[in-house]
Amino acid sequence: MKLRRVNGNGVLEPSPAWLQGLNPLMDRRGFLKTAGVGGLGVAATFAPSLVREVEAQEKAAPQPPKLEQYKTICTKCAVGCGFIGEVQNGVWVSQEPWFEHPINQGSLCSKGAAARSATTSEKRLRYPMKLEGGKWKRVSWDQAMSEISAKLLDLRKKHGPDALHINFSAHQSNENGYAIRKWAAMWGTNNADFQARI
Repeated sequence: MKLRRVNGNGVLEPSPAWLQGLNPLMDRRGFLKTAGVGGLGVAATFAPSLVREVEAQEKAAPQPPKLEQYKTICTKCAVGCGFIGEVQNGVWVSQEPWFEHPINQGSLCSKGAAARSATTSEKRLRYPMKLEGGKWKRVSWDQAMSEISAKLLDLRKKHGPDALHINFSAHQSNENGYAIRKWAAMWGTNNADFQARI
């Protein structure tokens, strides 16, 4: 029996050659069953080789690097939250929550969560810059220190030591804050404080 179909003009015509071999009595459900069984057969044929390929890829995959973990305290303010710094080959590469820490219990504010960027950010200046003619140019450390020192001494000579306010940051360590406060005393002023009180 030849299968026929109605073309666009309403005329019966023979079906394409690929349809001629189909059983005209097969209904939709029978077709789906046959297709499902055929698909399972194909899957069963190729499954072992796919499993072996995946296992081979897993064995060949490089292992993640081993990171040294250091429990530490955030320096961004005086609260003292804890986090775990992860170091690879002497470089701080990531940080993880310290859930057992009694103060923050693994959570961090936005400053603490970005603590690593204070040492690794591409936006950090790596050398002194000076604005000349509306453009920033790189200068040497000696030139920068000489010019800044000269301007500070000139300011002190004209207006006295209290013309300067020395503002430091809780972002820094206690030792750093102590050194800045000692420098303010040497300068001759008591105008020194840090940003958390201002």
